[in-house]
Amino acid sequence: MNIELLLFYAFSAILIMAACAVITVRNPVHAVLFLVLTFFTSAAIWLMLEAEFLAIVLVLVYVGAVMVLFLFVVMMLDINIEPLREGFIRYLPVGILVAVIMLVEMALVVGPRIFGLQQVAAPVRHDAAYSNTEALGEVLYTVYAYPFEIAATILLIAIVAAITLTMRRRPDSKYQNPSAQVRVRRQDRVRFANMENTSSTDNSNNTAE
Repeated sequence: MNIELLLFYAFSAILIMAACAVITVRNPVHAVLFLVLTFFTSAAIWLMLEAEFLAIVLVLVYVGAVMVLFLFVVMMLDINIEPLREGFIRYLPVGILVAVIMLVEMALVVGPRIFGLQQVAAPVRHDAAYSNTEALGEVLYTVYAYPFEIAATILLIAIVAAITLTMRRRPDSKYQNPSAQVRVRRQDRVRFANMENTSSTDNSNNTAE
């Protein structure tokens, strides 16, 4: 067993244990931290597969931005953990059934019989001038151009739908009208009141005392 295979098994074991911990730990902050560990180990495996661009994107985008945002949101929401613990055993059989179905589907899709791989192919070694980013771009924008555009359209629709859902008006929320603030006049906001000067009366009372 060479060092690359040993590292692959080590990172795979850490990846599986971290992924299981994400859905089993009770503290949501710990779940987010285990998900960060899952992304790091996935990036390490992609580095071993000579997919440096995908590994760097996974670390920078998901770990550096998305998961940090998730961690801040979870820590600021003050989530009550007690209701989350309720019903875990009740829904455990359904969760196991769904997990088994997903595992079977992944085995059918990723299995060697579907791709026609009769044996494990030897890894392809590239020279130092090879750029997997360039190869990924060529395949993405030539062979998979239409699926890429369809995925971009679906993501754009999802962004518009999310913004639309957040733009709904609530009766208990206060909003500002910038146009009304610009058109405001002094007569509408400032009122002069004539008040009696009581300073001389107060001084005379103090002198008498």
